[in-house]
Amino acid sequence: MKSKMNIKSIFVMAIISLASLLFINISLAANTGTINVDVANLRETADAESTILEQITLNQEVEIVGEEGDWYQITYNHITGYVKKELVTVTSNPEPTEDNQQTSENTTEESTETNSIEEITLGEYKVSENIRLKLIPSINATDVIELKADETVTVTEIMNGWACVETETTKGWLRKDKLKKDEPVEETSEEVQEEQQEPVQETPIKTQYVNSTTVNVRQEANTSSTIVTTVALNTEVQVYSEENGWSKVKVNNVEGYISTSLLSNTKQQTSRGQSTSRRTSSTKSTTNKTSQTATTQATNVPSSGNGSSIVATAKKYLGYKYTYGGSSPSTGFDCSGFTSYVFRQHGKSLNRTAAGQYSNGVAVSRANLQPGDLVMFGKSGINHVAIYIGGGQIIHASTPSTGVRIDSLNTGYYNNNYVGARRVL
Repeated sequence: MKSKMNIKSIFVMAIISLASLLFINISLAANTGTINVDVANLRETADAESTILEQITLNQEVEIVGEEGDWYQITYNHITGYVKKELVTVTSNPEPTEDNQQTSENTTEESTETNSIEEITLGEYKVSENIRLKLIPSINATDVIELKADETVTVTEIMNGWACVETETTKGWLRKDKLKKDEPVEETSEEVQEEQQEPVQETPIKTQYVNSTTVNVRQEANTSSTIVTTVALNTEVQVYSEENGWSKVKVNNVEGYISTSLLSNTKQQTSRGQSTSRRTSSTKSTTNKTSQTATTQATNVPSSGNGSSIVATAKKYLGYKYTYGGSSPSTGFDCSGFTSYVFRQHGKSLNRTAAGQYSNGVAVSRANLQPGDLVMFGKSGINHVAIYIGGGQIIHASTPSTGVRIDSLNTGYYNNNYVGARRVL
């Protein structure tokens, strides 16, 4: 009799243990994050010298399954390994229980984020973006079906950071922060909508004309600022203000700044009485400037004979640290400081900023890139520069956490935010 009681007790304890493990796994599955650097190494153990199992790119979603010192144990593409905590931004956490109610001032921000997710209750919601439903509440679970942004779903169950939802045809799990309330849109007149969407416009103080063959319109009132557009001789501009030798203008629905000395109250004379050589020179200048801004149309670009030497010099500094404003091996480099230093070793001076270097050399199309060419990137204007080394790869001073490194030009950020290229040699 006592033996039967022991067997029954062991059986009950086994069931309780199995249930506990299942609950822990589901809880950890709700703890997710995204990679916050261009490339993060997924390592076999919590050690910077251990084997790299996979490389995870910027904004990829991972599942955090544990912690070990300064490392997160994560799962990505069904591979489990370790990534430095500083390279992961936690996007959702398990709901607190009676056993882990302790909080601190350092977690106030995370708690606020979690509370905003916990506002989701049972009922109808809309999906905030295109997303795939999961068979169970885990980012590595089997996909059920893809839902489209603004598709209506019904929440039937909530578990930690996940919601079980139903559509007219299927059922599955998604993270709660991917849901939004289906709030009615207030009816407004067209006039009110326009006022909400467009800022109040200033009244121009005068109309002037460009008095030089080709003039750059810049984002800010200085020569190092990003070029937002280029205008030709006698282009009409609306002037809104003048200060410190710069005029704030609007031209072709683009706002920016032009040096006041490059504007006149009247158009410049371009009569046939002008010498043929002057017209020819002006035409050639305009053509050259246009080709610099339209890199995809660049033709007859000279070959970069010393490009391999530029690449060899650049590779000497692989692994050197990134320092904002730095332009030497002793201080470290930022992106334009690195390119300036490398080209200076070959007797070529470049402008100091990435945007400024876009006016060095001549334009070259992406299809005709050669080793040693400068390549520029940016989401709104030019804010990064690298050196093309061939084979679809670039070398550059990347970030404070990675320093000088080699990346692919044809994937991720660099593929999506490519602006143009220049050949200096």
